[in-house]
Amino acid sequence: MERLQKVIAHAGIASRRKAEKLILDGKVTVNGKVVTELGTKVGKNDDVEVEGVPIDKEEPVYYLLYKPRGVISSVSDDKGRKVVTDFLPDVQERIFPIGRLDYDTSGLILLTNDGEFANQLMHPSHEVDKVYIAKTKGIPSKEQLKQLKKGMTVDGEYLKAVHAKINSTDTKKNTAIVQIILHEGKNRQVRRMFESLGFPVDKLKRERYGSLDLKGMNAGDFRPLKPYEVKQLRALAEKNVE
Repeated sequence: MERLQKVIAHAGIASRRKAEKLILDGKVTVNGKVVTELGTKVGKNDDVEVEGVPIDKEEPVYYLLYKPRGVISSVSDDKGRKVVTDFLPDVQERIFPIGRLDYDTSGLILLTNDGEFANQLMHPSHEVDKVYIAKTKGIPSKEQLKQLKKGMTVDGEYLKAVHAKINSTDTKKNTAIVQIILHEGKNRQVRRMFESLGFPVDKLKRERYGSLDLKGMNAGDFRPLKPYEVKQLRALAEKNVE
């Protein structure tokens, strides 16, 4: 038996707090009866509907995918381009990506059918390290890397890195390999930050998310998360979110 708001959140319909409001507003029924008490618990055999729509109660699943470049971080694309779920064709559950990686960015992305878990990981106050490796056209100076950590406003949006360092440089080709760590996940954030400093990003890869990495994997590979990995991520997600 689980609390009703948790079941609704897990189904991906709303965050737990929004699920609580739906219950209080009388928009949730259990076995045909309106329920407005937040302490209500339901089991697998109970029929739950939100605003008249039945919810599916799948067992939660969690996957790590090494997303190749040229793939959309979505479950469908109206232009017919490859999407991340194309790489997990045998997964029966209705999984979706947690957050996104840009079309031209490769690397680690998580997929799940656990809406509550995804909402927690994407919460603005959640501070999980997202480690990227960028190949830049031009070689940033130490002062310019400090600017990434200090923060900057780009197109009216404040962007900030947690850490940035140069791993290697090629003076002949005038390129650098830079490691940059974010806690945020704003649209094209790494590329926009470097471009604002005058260093277009040629290639970008997310190689780590929290304690997870891509060790032993090639682009297009995926694997289910181990129970202890899910537990670690859940602990991170719940650390800063009530």
